[in-house]
Amino acid sequence: MRATRTSMHSEINVTPLVDVCLVLLIIFMIAIPTMVNGVDVQLPETSVKNPVDSRVFPVTVKEDGTVYLDTQIVRRDEVLSTLRRLHAKASTRPIAVRADKRVEYGEVAAVLGACREAGWVEVALVSTTPTSTIPPVL
Repeated sequence: MRATRTSMHSEINVTPLVDVCLVLLIIFMIAIPTMVNGVDVQLPETSVKNPVDSRVFPVTVKEDGTVYLDTQIVRRDEVLSTLRRLHAKASTRPIAVRADKRVEYGEVAAVLGACREAGWVEVALVSTTPTSTIPPVL
């Protein structure tokens, strides 16, 4: 009898690895912009450019008056107590209020007051610069 030899070739198939990496890349490309900006609001436009500190804690007021601390929804009656707990943990972290330009001033003033009552002396207001380079018609 004649013995047959079978040889085994072990090679890595990189096609599935590339497919998985591309899918992960696409997922991160879609997810990262929402993670960076937090809650989506239309900020008011101003001509002043004030850079916001990267470690700032955002407090967002949406058009319907919903308040978000970072990305967590907080009921209106719990905003002050939640801000006090946050101030006790991280009082050195700066805080900024991001309010939709369609929100009533009273809603924004209430959130600013809660931030100050919780212990922050300086509370930043976030805005955007106009995207149009065409000067306004007077």
